Amino acid sequence: MNTAPRPAAHSLRRRLLWLVLAAIAFASLLQASSAYRTALQQADTMFDYHLQELARSVHGGVPFAPGRGADAYDFQVQIWGPDGAQIFRSNGTALPSQAVLGFSDISVEGVRYRVYSLQTPENTIQVAQDLDARRDRARALALRAVLPVALLAPLLMMAVGWLISRSLAPVNRMRKQVAARAADDLSPLPDDGLPEEVLPLVQEINLLFGRVREAFSAQQHFVADAAHELRSPLTALRLQAQALRRAQDDAGREAAVARLNDGIDRAIQLVSQLLVLAREEGEPGAAAQWQRIDLQELARQVVADVLPQATARHIDIGLATAEPAWVRGQPEPLHILLRNLLDNAIKYSPESGQVDISLSMHEGRAVLSVEDSGPGIPESERERVFDRFYRATDTQISGSGLGLAIVKAVAARHGAVVELGHSERLGGLKAEVRFPPAG
Repeated sequence: MNTAPRPAAHSLRRRLLWLVLAAIAFASLLQASSAYRTALQQADTMFDYHLQELARSVHGGVPFAPGRGADAYDFQVQIWGPDGAQIFRSNGTALPSQAVLGFSDISVEGVRYRVYSLQTPENTIQVAQDLDARRDRARALALRAVLPVALLAPLLMMAVGWLISRSLAPVNRMRKQVAARAADDLSPLPDDGLPEEVLPLVQEINLLFGRVREAFSAQQHFVADAAHELRSPLTALRLQAQALRRAQDDAGREAAVARLNDGIDRAIQLVSQLLVLAREEGEPGAAAQWQRIDLQELARQVVADVLPQATARHIDIGLATAEPAWVRGQPEPLHILLRNLLDNAIKYSPESGQVDISLSMHEGRAVLSVEDSGPGIPESERERVFDRFYRATDTQISGSGLGLAIVKAVAARHGAVVELGHSERLGGLKAEVRFPPAG
């Protein structure tokens, strides 16, 4: 008994939604991080450019007047003459007089400054900016650059969630239609508006429904036919039992018992054939259970089984030609196939008749033939005799009409084709079974 735990069911919609939303969140995070870093770099470049422009403006004679408010002391300006004397200093903290030309970072009284120094023939100009204030403004600008991404990501997630739900709506509609169906409703599912990924599944389900409908229909016909065919032998058994009860002497009772036994044997044979036919038509026959079968050995076994029956009627039975022939299949059903062909041949052949079996290979396919010296089957009835419970109209031999139906079911299960024709050698029926290549 398999006790392995079943894998937990999962929602395709939920899994797809989470994967897409996680991808959007990850992409948004990367984009926001990249935008934030880029905005900081651009802000630093812009502020450095402002320092340069301010130094050039002071050199050009534009008077420096610090603004008011929070940014009033962001910038510090100092000017020295050629002799090192300080010419100008804006309000705020005094900067070191030894300036490094170009950009540099210094710390004065615990405050860090970004400094740009410009030397001209007339003087040296030094412009400084508070790094903390500068970075606060840079972060504010960077956050403004990230804000659209932060606002767009949730909107994109909601739009994707709606699109996924909308795209999977046909699948949900199909699930509701199947859930609302009656147990005996095997009509095809509608496939209008289904996505290409789901359409093949629905088409396969419809094909499965078609096969199930055919199986149900065949089962219903089989049950009806079986009930009809069993009624006659059971009625005969009842009449024979009544005749046995009415028998007045030993001879009459012996005759009634013999007839009753014959009727029981026929009923047992009919039920056995019904069971075989039901099994052959109902079981798929997994290819994994098949094996290579030697048809020569199989034919010898079946001939040995039917030899007493043939001997009782003085019928010559044997292998006429027996080339090495192999097929893939199951031994028991193939044994039943050949047994039924030989049973029919022996039953319909006259006393002292002949039944021959031939094995040959044709284009890589095994061919099994059974010929007899009986009356044969008219060409107009050769297709109908494969129907269940059908018996040829011009024969007086009793039977169930299931032998060839079983042969056809076994052959179809093995991918073989059964054909009935006229035996040129023996003058009776020739039943030929052509198997697929053994591989």
